[in-house]
Amino acid sequence: MYRKIYSSFIDRKAKGTKSFAVLIDPDKVTPAGIADLTAKCTEAKVDYIFLGGSLVITNHLDEVVQQIKATCSIPVILFPGSPSQVSRYADALLYLSMISGRNPELLIGQHVVSAAAVKKSGLEVISTGYMVIDGGAPTTVSYISNATPIPADKDDIAMCTAMAGDMLGMKVIYMDAGSGARKPITESMIHRVASQVDVPVIVGGGIRDAEKAYLNCKAGADIIVVGNAIEKDISLIKEIADAVHRAPVTANR
Repeated sequence: MYRKIYSSFIDRKAKGTKSFAVLIDPDKVTPAGIADLTAKCTEAKVDYIFLGGSLVITNHLDEVVQQIKATCSIPVILFPGSPSQVSRYADALLYLSMISGRNPELLIGQHVVSAAAVKKSGLEVISTGYMVIDGGAPTTVSYISNATPIPADKDDIAMCTAMAGDMLGMKVIYMDAGSGARKPITESMIHRVASQVDVPVIVGGGIRDAEKAYLNCKAGADIIVVGNAIEKDISLIKEIADAVHRAPVTANR
């Protein structure tokens, strides 16, 4: 089990195979809803389930993870918005360092607070260079983080930030426009980042249809994450999964 999830990231990237992750907010699901959601994820051959949110105000994270695990075999990866969002029942944890901002709490402070609990959990920990990109509207993540997003048209800033994260040893780069973003991240920015880093690139925020997911994959994204749009229309799971999985293989640099 050691590094099993990250190994799958690396193996799929090496083959040029694109992945689709459905993002679930624990505050927005019920047991019946989880069963329906995981059934559709299984049918669509979703690759990963990401679980978390900027604000998790309920206290049933463990129960949600266990319910997902009981109803499907898709790996569950925690995408935490705070140190409290850790469950030993998940398969892995994206250990986020917000490299796009200058808030020391989100660069290293909260990691120091959570380190002992994370280590004790036994979770596979994936160090993640987290980059918040301006999506054209204030989002929960930008408000909670108290950090200015990277401007949507500053591809060079995004590229250099990702390169720094890669060279500092981050195992993945996560580009996020945030839940409810009006504008998704541009293909040009994704391409600039993906062409200059060696680690897997995850892209999420503001993706509302299969076409945008497909174009992001063509631009170089390795994993596409969609949450908010699926909350509004669950049928998008199959459409986006099909689009991601038929994306052309990306040649290695």
